[in-house]
Amino acid sequence: MKRIQFAYPVDLQYFNGEKTEKATPKKRDDARKKGQVAKSSDLSPAIALTAFFVLLLMTGSSMLETFQGIMRESLVTYSGLQLTPDNLRFIVTHLIFEAVKIVAPVMAVSFLIALIVNYMQVGWLFTTKPLELKLEKLDPIKGAKKLFSLRSIVELFKSLLKISAGIFIAYLILWDAKEELVQLSLLSLGAVLTFAAGKVVKLGVYIGLLLFIFAILDYIYQRYEHEKNLRMSKQDIKDEHKQAEGDPLIKGKIRERQRSMAVRRMMQDLPKADVIITNPTHFAVAIRYDANDMSAPTVIAKGQDYLALKIREVAKKHRIITMENKPLARALYSQVEIGQQIPEELFKAVAEVLAYVYKLQGKVK
Repeated sequence: MKRIQFAYPVDLQYFNGEKTEKATPKKRDDARKKGQVAKSSDLSPAIALTAFFVLLLMTGSSMLETFQGIMRESLVTYSGLQLTPDNLRFIVTHLIFEAVKIVAPVMAVSFLIALIVNYMQVGWLFTTKPLELKLEKLDPIKGAKKLFSLRSIVELFKSLLKISAGIFIAYLILWDAKEELVQLSLLSLGAVLTFAAGKVVKLGVYIGLLLFIFAILDYIYQRYEHEKNLRMSKQDIKDEHKQAEGDPLIKGKIRERQRSMAVRRMMQDLPKADVIITNPTHFAVAIRYDANDMSAPTVIAKGQDYLALKIREVAKKHRIITMENKPLARALYSQVEIGQQIPEELFKAVAEVLAYVYKLQGKVK
């Protein structure tokens, strides 16, 4: 089979839409508004879990004392009180207060860590786009594709890896304490609970640190996937630029339409002119002066070549005097826009022309 060769280099991205270009700032902003950001959902729980067990290690004794105080008061003090509305209100209030002393530090640390970790990953971001109901999400075919996609396989692998690592760490901790486990039957209940609590905290800290390492790796992977999904083809960048700047074809048509409308308005105002100053063939400028409404003569129409010819034809049709003055016609065409008054340096030349026109017409202005 013969290979096709091009005489000039051809970028095939324009044909197959291969996305190899980095995302533009606009594409990133649009994705962010939709809630599409590089974020690991495992990072915050991993740090919160580690912090919880570290907090439990540091304040576990005080939490235990508080819990023992609740139990003591419930069994000794509250059991002897009469069941009246006042006593019931006092018991419930006291129990809630003591329970808050145990739970509040854990809840506060978890909330603070979640807030800080999410801010470090995506900054301040609030959007309801991910919560919007989209019918395409109910498509079973697309759902099946997502179920067997590379992302689903990666998530499954991550879950199996976490479970396996957690079981392995638990095995190592229990294996390290195998001699103590054999002697648990000889210890008191308090010693058994102390031993179990210590091993649980140790297991929690180790698993939390392991999950933190996994979460860091997951965050790196999520950033890679996010950048990959945001990639654009050269045609995408070209289309975005068109949308931002406006399609040149559309802008050209708009300008052409505006010019045609301006020409029509100019031709409608042309019969009001007092004189047409010409080059004589290349330029034509229509001048109007009304002492009641204008402080100076005003250009109401001007044109070059074909448009100049049309101005002369309309002038002839409406019997408007046409005067040839090459320097003045060029100066007026280049210096004065339609609707503007004559500049001071051209007053004298234009006044002489108007005076001659008025003399021919037998008018005095």
